[in-house]
Amino acid sequence: MSDTNRKPKPAGHEVIQGYLKTIDGSPGVYRMLDEKGAVLYVGKARNLKARVSSYARPTGHSPRIARMIRDTASMMFLTTRTETEALLLEQNLIKQLKPRYNVLLRDDKSFPNILISREHDFPAIKKHRGAKKEKGDYFGPFASAGAVNRVLNQLQKVFLLRNCTDATFEARTRPCLQYQIKRCAGPCVGLISEGDYASLVKDAQQFLRGRTTAVQETLAAEMQNASEAMEFERAAALRDRLRALTFVQGSQSVNPAGVSEADVIALHVEGGQACVQVFFIRANQNWGNRDYYPRTGAGADAREIMQAFVGQFYDNKDVPRQILLSDAIEDSDLMAEALAQKAGRKVEILVPQRGEKKELVAGALRNARESLARKMSETATQAKLLTGLADAFDLDGPPQRVEVYDNSHIQGAHAVGAMIVAGPDGFIKSQYRKFNIKDTTITPGDDFGMMKEVLTRRFKRLLKDDPDRQTENWPDLLLIDGGAGQVSAVRQIMAELGVEDVPMVGVAKGVDRDHGKEEFHRTGLRPFALQRGDPVLYFIQRMRDEAHRFAIGAHRAKRSKAVGATPLDEVPGVGATRKRALLAHFGSAKAVGRANLNDLKAVDGISDAIAETIYDHFHGS
Repeated sequence: MSDTNRKPKPAGHEVIQGYLKTIDGSPGVYRMLDEKGAVLYVGKARNLKARVSSYARPTGHSPRIARMIRDTASMMFLTTRTETEALLLEQNLIKQLKPRYNVLLRDDKSFPNILISREHDFPAIKKHRGAKKEKGDYFGPFASAGAVNRVLNQLQKVFLLRNCTDATFEARTRPCLQYQIKRCAGPCVGLISEGDYASLVKDAQQFLRGRTTAVQETLAAEMQNASEAMEFERAAALRDRLRALTFVQGSQSVNPAGVSEADVIALHVEGGQACVQVFFIRANQNWGNRDYYPRTGAGADAREIMQAFVGQFYDNKDVPRQILLSDAIEDSDLMAEALAQKAGRKVEILVPQRGEKKELVAGALRNARESLARKMSETATQAKLLTGLADAFDLDGPPQRVEVYDNSHIQGAHAVGAMIVAGPDGFIKSQYRKFNIKDTTITPGDDFGMMKEVLTRRFKRLLKDDPDRQTENWPDLLLIDGGAGQVSAVRQIMAELGVEDVPMVGVAKGVDRDHGKEEFHRTGLRPFALQRGDPVLYFIQRMRDEAHRFAIGAHRAKRSKAVGATPLDEVPGVGATRKRALLAHFGSAKAVGRANLNDLKAVDGISDAIAETIYDHFHGS
């Protein structure tokens, strides 16, 4: 058929119009897809037919929505029983599919907490991140490890709780440095009774729950009694603890009297970029803040950005009793209902108009505005560096994703491969990956063999998950630590995988291994160097150093884990508590392995069934 007789491709709104006959007014989720089947947008609706009808109109849309409709070649629908279910499903699909026109929260790390454990007669106080599997009381979230460390540092001065591991506690024969500098009561060597230590734990829990006045009154009364009894040394120690407690409260920049538990979320949008600032208020104290830079979905407005942020932010985080927003969201009641279902209690979503809550939001908004200004300045600098990188290595354009690879080992032992990622926003730490070298046939210290395993695993996974290269996970440039031989080996690996169009550069130190005389190697081309002082050279050095730092950290973690490992780690049903009991009873893992069944059954906390499991494990039954 000639081009003149070919039927013209229907416009996006005409495609959408065709679906109106197949859907009804049920609540649900819809997906808009382009010609290649890539998801452009995920949305939810109380009434699917009414929402889709709004897209079927040829005019009256914002530029962003008009572009999205124009690119739409097909749609998919999934009905739900309620609009709340549709909202939850929508947020899950957005995070999973990362559609181009949706607002997307890109940084989704967990937050640290303070944990006071319950698995020991003398509980420890410590920082905790991740799943809350250990028995104890958790207090948080804190915005960062730094915020937790500052509070822990002061709490140790006030309440003298230990922060050592249980194994260290059991092994002590004399007080440690923490006791000497008055940050621990010395329970490991019997310098405080179990009852008195329990009182300290109770006071710390009260403080972390916001009952600071009661704690202060108790300390002040004890100090007065000690002074009247002429126990001046004890009175001075109590005075120092009271001062430290006052310092903890005074060091917080925001201590709202009328807000006991809330997240304060403020949004600032400028130049197509957005910054969301989140302050964590717990126990009437500011437990830190963090800024986020969500992808704005090709130009979404503030209301839509805030709606998407709140939904995605609380997908895997604890929900506070109140959420204070700078901008109203479209479905505030619906969002509150969905979050209440998750939390198992009432959740309020407010846009304060006056009073202390309004001041909290105003402070967060000021931080968001200042953070975005800094970010935009850094982004402009980063864009120049990526353009310089493209010019230096003759790339088609500034790379949006640069992957840098490095290995770390000691004479082949505990070998680890590492990948770091950089892009327009700087280092993308959520995309970093470590690879424990699994191939036992690799000669110890064989960097070529290790690099082959790392790249093979990386790109096999990429080819499986995204063969059509629809996501942002495909690199535009690979930087390899090494010279011509390393580049040649990597090129061969990539050819075997069928991935030969990703540019790669080997970064090797010069003849005298001087920092600043790096040589760059590419397949089929002569090596070259950049001028000293060139910002692009410094940028490459920073990326290579970051890869080296990450690889070394992964290697040290693996080595430390191996050093602390015992044969008991491989016994089914033997966790930390039982392992501790066995080692305390027998003295070593080797002695546990030699023990007979009756001796194993005699250990506190070891049931007959577990004793048989341990005995069978070591005796091959």
